Amino acid sequence: MRLADFIIENLEPILQAWEDFARTIQTPGADLDRVDLRDHAEQMLRAIAMDLRNTQTAQEQIDKAQGLAPQDEDETPAETHAVTRLMAGFSIDQMVSEYRALRTSVLSQWLQQVKHGTPLDIDDMNRFHEAIDQALTESIASYSRAVEASRNVFLGILGHDLRTPLGAILLGADILRRSEELGERGNKVAGQIYTSVQRASQIVGDLLDLTRCQMGPGIPVKRVDVDLAPICERIVEEMRAFHPHAQLKYETTAPALGSFDGARMEQVFSNIISNAVQHGDARLPITVRLAVSEGSLVFTVHNQGAPIPEDVLPFIFNPMGRFSQRSVIEHGPAEGLGLGLFIASEIVAAHDGSIEVTSTSQWGTEFRVTVPLLATGEA
Repeated sequence: MRLADFIIENLEPILQAWEDFARTIQTPGADLDRVDLRDHAEQMLRAIAMDLRNTQTAQEQIDKAQGLAPQDEDETPAETHAVTRLMAGFSIDQMVSEYRALRTSVLSQWLQQVKHGTPLDIDDMNRFHEAIDQALTESIASYSRAVEASRNVFLGILGHDLRTPLGAILLGADILRRSEELGERGNKVAGQIYTSVQRASQIVGDLLDLTRCQMGPGIPVKRVDVDLAPICERIVEEMRAFHPHAQLKYETTAPALGSFDGARMEQVFSNIISNAVQHGDARLPITVRLAVSEGSLVFTVHNQGAPIPEDVLPFIFNPMGRFSQRSVIEHGPAEGLGLGLFIASEIVAAHDGSIEVTSTSQWGTEFRVTVPLLATGEA
């Protein structure tokens, strides 16, 4: 008996084995009933049997073995199964274990018939493995997409809900630090609260920007005619006030008039300068330059100190790529996961600009931002 025929004729014992195994998986949610335990298993088995009956070329076989089979526009049973298992509380390891159990169950029951004289077609077995691997690939990809989407929604809700209480605390701290009734010590404490909440608000803003980038076309910008020179100078002065130990030098050659989103470009200036202050050698100057050259704004920040590691440099604008177990062990869980450079790169990209970084032990580290003065299509 061909394997495809065996699967169709023995659906019930195969599904019962699937159900029995799924019942052994411990999840945090309520126990699943018979229908939920068998979720999409029958549809997957019928799809596999249909695939086994179809002829395929050698290249199609190779593609399927590598998880590169043609993608169907409609959601496959394996993709839907992954989402329902995620909603039921299954981990990705537990979901993968179901496919291992299904593979074993089908082949063991089929081989039992082979022992009783049924001819064995090795090609059927190979193609069955390929079909299971393809279904598993679809499930893992679907599970991962659902996890990423739910994470982004969570971050968006969290950031949105935190803004209101943080705004209230910021306003209250601002009133207290300006009050003459608290005395010097009270005003100092209120000032520290104000600065800390301001930083927390910035982090929340970065989280919301990250969510926008992951769920949409990127960070939106509203370009208007503005001079960025005084904005950049103000950011430098604020950095000097917040970091009195830092030796910040600001150089500008001319007004930086152009079509920009001033608030967003302010984030770019602040994030890149903050990065230099945090990672540069405090004993040596940090040079901030703003100039106009060949129809573009050119903003550079140069600092001395330990260079950016070579393995980190390619991922410097990608917060996920910069994460590793080694970075957590060496620098703690907070460092290396900052969103500042990522947000800056997204804002620059939204302005049709570019951002580059060079870093060596001899030269130091320099971030260079180039943004056209006029938006695409403007005269």
